[in-house]
Amino acid sequence: MGGSLPMPALPPADLHRLHFINTLFARVTGHDLYLARQIQEAITFSLAELEEQMRAHPEFAAKYDVAFTTAAAALLGKFFAEEGPGHGFFHWDASRTVTSATPLFARAELMAGLKELAPFPESTLLVTNLRPALLPADRRATPRRQRDYENALAYIRDLAAARTARGTGLHLLFL
Repeated sequence: MGGSLPMPALPPADLHRLHFINTLFARVTGHDLYLARQIQEAITFSLAELEEQMRAHPEFAAKYDVAFTTAAAALLGKFFAEEGPGHGFFHWDASRTVTSATPLFARAELMAGLKELAPFPESTLLVTNLRPALLPADRRATPRRQRDYENALAYIRDLAAARTARGTGLHLLFL
């Protein structure tokens, strides 16, 4: 027989976070869910106080998701910094300010990030919270808001493609 013990069933939100971590840290985990679960638990441990508040106030769930994503992005940035000088990393949080996701400010912030990544032969541009910034959970997802979100995705892809030197490997991640 042999093998490892099965993992206990996870609530849907935790399962979503596990898949998120498994994808984000694929270079570290090799898509091993056990290793991804360890990273997830480390991040969850660092957010224990907020998680406790969320139990008493379920409306904090969105706040917890943002904090989890931010902690995961910081950990990924640390990983790339320690990996060596050949890989650049830039994290753009679209919900950092109320104007970050608007086209003018998004362009300025993304251009700064792409300029920072330019010297690297391979780099990762992580974009987080674009969906919540343009399609807030507490507001109705109107066709206009959905269109704005789709246009923002296309704009970021096009900008990254246009401002990245040929032969450079840019990994563009949207979370």
